[in-house]
Amino acid sequence: MTKTLRNMIETLGDYIVLMLNVFWVTIKRPPQLSLIRNQMFEIGVLSTPIVAFTGFSTGMVLAAQSFFQLSDMGLESATGLMVAKAMIVELGPVLTAFMVTGRVGAAMCAELGTMRVTEQIDALRSMTVHPLRYLIAPRFIAGTIVLPLLTIFSCLMGIFGGYIIAVYFYNMSPIDFIDPLRAPHITTFDIFSGLVKATFFGIAIVTISCYRGLTTKGGAAGVGRATTNSVVVCYSVILLSNFLLTMCLNESNEYISSIIDRWF
Repeated sequence: MTKTLRNMIETLGDYIVLMLNVFWVTIKRPPQLSLIRNQMFEIGVLSTPIVAFTGFSTGMVLAAQSFFQLSDMGLESATGLMVAKAMIVELGPVLTAFMVTGRVGAAMCAELGTMRVTEQIDALRSMTVHPLRYLIAPRFIAGTIVLPLLTIFSCLMGIFGGYIIAVYFYNMSPIDFIDPLRAPHITTFDIFSGLVKATFFGIAIVTISCYRGLTTKGGAAGVGRATTNSVVVCYSVILLSNFLLTMCLNESNEYISSIIDRWF
């Protein structure tokens, strides 16, 4: 076994142990609500402008491309469906996760990395403050809750951006754009898929960023390396897990849809 492979396995094991400890700490004794509220504001509210801009601009591009491609075949009325489907199922969760990683994930890693190299985390332990409960658990809970909400907002902004381009630029009828957005074209399974992906991405972003911050070494230069590494790893995990989740969800489409229909 090469040294690189052994280091990768050790890193993965340490990361899994950290996740299990965070789950246990969160369940055993949840952090203070004020800490969770502050992190929800930092991750969610302050990310709203960039998420809105990303969703809006993506929806406009999707509408422009869809209308241009579909109009040659007389299917321009499907523009709204193309925009909504792409935003809800794929682009909304992925692009939102990318923006949150760049704005929040990097900041988390840098903050915790600085605390690690300046021994502030050791100082918390000396004051009998559990670092995972105080530093990681609030971020974990907030990220898990906020990412799906940001994704919903991004999808709505994307559909609105597509509506603006299709109706006011290409003179498409508002009814033709909105009509295909109803069932059965847009199903509860599509919305469920997007929310599942967003939840998983939120967990991945927070835990990976916090793990890289807690394991930072090498002073200020180490903080920079850890921050860059955390962003790259988060992006890679988002893309890979998006593919795997898509495959798994599509394979179990009928089973999940039956459960959703039964309860909703």
